[in-house]
Amino acid sequence: MDDTVFIEGLRIDALIGVHEWERHAPRPLLLDIEMGFDNRVPAASDRLADTLDYDAVSTRLAAYAAQTGFQLVETLAERCAALILDEFGATRVRLKVSKPGAVERAAAVGVVIQRRRG
Repeated sequence: MDDTVFIEGLRIDALIGVHEWERHAPRPLLLDIEMGFDNRVPAASDRLADTLDYDAVSTRLAAYAAQTGFQLVETLAERCAALILDEFGATRVRLKVSKPGAVERAAAVGVVIQRRRG
């Protein structure tokens, strides 16, 4: 059994895109993240150390994205999902990466992926 820990609308900046005009400066991305985790232990202990710490996840993803230079949001999504599974003990992750302003007539474009550990 696992529960869901989520982060909605996490704004991170990344140098990302295939077009030359996208490669000059970092662009804002929005992440919506759902992570599988058994919350019974932290609920019983009431200790942050026992949780899937969403602040730590947010900080790590922002730092990671800032040092990458991927062309595709698909690549960034895969790497971020793997990071969450490997470093934070999530059993599963559903990650939506939105790239506002990438298509003139759309509020945002992006990808949604779902991955499980193992």
